[in-house]
Amino acid sequence: MTTGERVVRAAAIQMAMDTSLDRNTRAAIDRIRDAAARGARLICLPELFRSRYFCQSENAELFALAEPIPGPTTALLDEVAKELDVVIVASLFERRAPGLYHNTAAVFDGRDGYAGMYRKMHIPDDPRYYEKFFFTPGDLGFKCFSTRAGNVGVLICWDQWYPEAARLTALAGADVLVYPTAIGWHPEEKDEVGEQQHSAWQTVQRGHAIANGNYVVSVNRTGFEPGPDGGGIEFWGRSFMAGPSGELIAEASDSPQESLIADLDYAQAERTRINWPFFRDRRIDAYKDIGRRYIDAQ
Repeated sequence: MTTGERVVRAAAIQMAMDTSLDRNTRAAIDRIRDAAARGARLICLPELFRSRYFCQSENAELFALAEPIPGPTTALLDEVAKELDVVIVASLFERRAPGLYHNTAAVFDGRDGYAGMYRKMHIPDDPRYYEKFFFTPGDLGFKCFSTRAGNVGVLICWDQWYPEAARLTALAGADVLVYPTAIGWHPEEKDEVGEQQHSAWQTVQRGHAIANGNYVVSVNRTGFEPGPDGGGIEFWGRSFMAGPSGELIAEASDSPQESLIADLDYAQAERTRINWPFFRDRRIDAYKDIGRRYIDAQ
C-alpha cells in the first residue's frame, strides 16, 4: 500500500462448513474471488475454514486433518493471492512436527505472496472446545504484517478476549486487528445465555478498537455442526467490523454464506489516535505486574 492509499476495502468471508475439506476450500476460493471482484483488498477467512470444527471431542484420529505450512493449502492460496493481488488471512491446522500442532493463520500479500504466519497464543479448554488437546500455544509472539492492505495484525478466536494481545499487536504497528473465529452456542444454553454471550464477544472486541485506535475485523463461521456427544455447536455468524471509536461499520447476520465488505479508512484511525492519545498517556513505568499470573494480597 502506498502512502497515498489510506482507504482499504476489507472482506470478512463468513462460511458454513460441510464435511468435505476440498469443497470447503473451493468454496473459500470462490468467495475470495467474488470479494476481490467487489474491490476487497484485505480478505479474511474464518478460523479453521477447511473443515468442520473438530475440537468438539478429543479424538486423536483428527490430527490427520493437519498439514504443514508451507503446504498444499498455502500453495493454493498463495497462487490466488498473487493472481488477484489481494491480501488473504487464512487460519489452518498446522502440522509442525509429529506430536506438535498449532492453530495458525497464514498471511499472503498479493503479488509478493506468502508473508508469514501467526500461531494462536491463547488456547481454550471448555466443553466442545477441547483445543488444548490439539494445539500447542503459539511461540511466535504477537505479529503485525506490513502488506499492500496496510499493517495487518492477526489474532485468532480465543485471543479476542485478551486486551494484552490486542495491545501488543497494536503496539507492533497494526492498522487493523483481524480475528478469524469459530464461536457459537451450545444449543441447550442458547435461550438462557445466548444473547449475553454474543454481546460480550462483540463488546470486548469493540473495546479493543477503542483502546488501540484501530479497526477490528472479526470473521466467524456459522451454521450448526453436530458433535459426537449429540450436543453440537450452533455457530452464530454475525461477523462484524468496528472502527477506531468502536463504532460498528458493518455486521453480518447468521446467514450461512455472507461476505461482509466495508472500507477501512486508516487516516481516520490516525486522527482518532491523535484525539484520544491513549498510547501517549500509557504509564509504562507502572505496568511491571502485568506479567504476573496474579497479584496476591500483601
